[in-house]
Amino acid sequence: MIRNSKIVLKSCIDKNDYDALKNLERTCAEYDSLSFKLELDYRLENAGKISKRETELNEFMYYVENELAGYINISNFGGDNLEITGMVHPAYRSRGIFTQIFALVQDECKKRKSDEILLLCDNKSHSGISFIEKFSQKYHHSEYDMVLNRELFPQKCPRSLNIRMAAESDAKIIAEMNYDFFGIIIKEGDTALVDNIVNGRTFIAEADNGNVGSVRIELNDGTGGIYGLGVLSEYRGRGYGRELLMWSVEKLIEMGADRVILQVDTDNENALNLYKSCGFEDENVMSYYMMRR
Repeated sequence: MIRNSKIVLKSCIDKNDYDALKNLERTCAEYDSLSFKLELDYRLENAGKISKRETELNEFMYYVENELAGYINISNFGGDNLEITGMVHPAYRSRGIFTQIFALVQDECKKRKSDEILLLCDNKSHSGISFIEKFSQKYHHSEYDMVLNRELFPQKCPRSLNIRMAAESDAKIIAEMNYDFFGIIIKEGDTALVDNIVNGRTFIAEADNGNVGSVRIELNDGTGGIYGLGVLSEYRGRGYGRELLMWSVEKLIEMGADRVILQVDTDNENALNLYKSCGFEDENVMSYYMMRR
């Protein structure tokens, strides 16, 4: 290890960690002209809600003196899949920092029961992709980070859906919808799923006295995020996806968002065409690789 350095392992971050991580993220993003999927606001917001997983390590921080030099996190956004990403301060690169903390991440992953472990980074990061390929089994998929151009956002859309905030009793419904949308198996009592419902972030779209779709929205530091938007297979092709998307954008703007983002698989042409027709433009590409066990 580097002299006067230490590694801090935690289940969740606190406000001091958040501030240090935000500063490191800004430094790396500006230096490399890259984007990161660290979800720091989400992590801080949910820090006090960790219950049965409080013994699991998710935050891996490397300090030199009192400066945060490197960071990796493990994320679970529902289901049994894990996502891993991180960064190293430009002034401390090529010193083995990322390799050291990644070894600890690997040890932690061996303790977890997960279907897949995905390593991810901005597709423009040649060094990041090169590192990932040393530990990956194969390429998994890529996602566009898309940002709303409000000048291109449609002003009108037929309204036929009743969109309501999900209740905790809707957990089973949301889990079944996610399987239909994305093929992801989420258990009814999944911690992330329940937290997103309890925190008032998940909404269900209804039509003809039945549930037709759902979406999760979040607002952090003026940036609104749209996640998990989908319409059940039997209700597709009726304009419900467009209506739910436009409602989500309008809701976030009403909440104070000055920027609205979403992610979509680069191979999902139907979703891409929908998002582009509503004013979203691709900004970055995030690539995912399956980690070898």
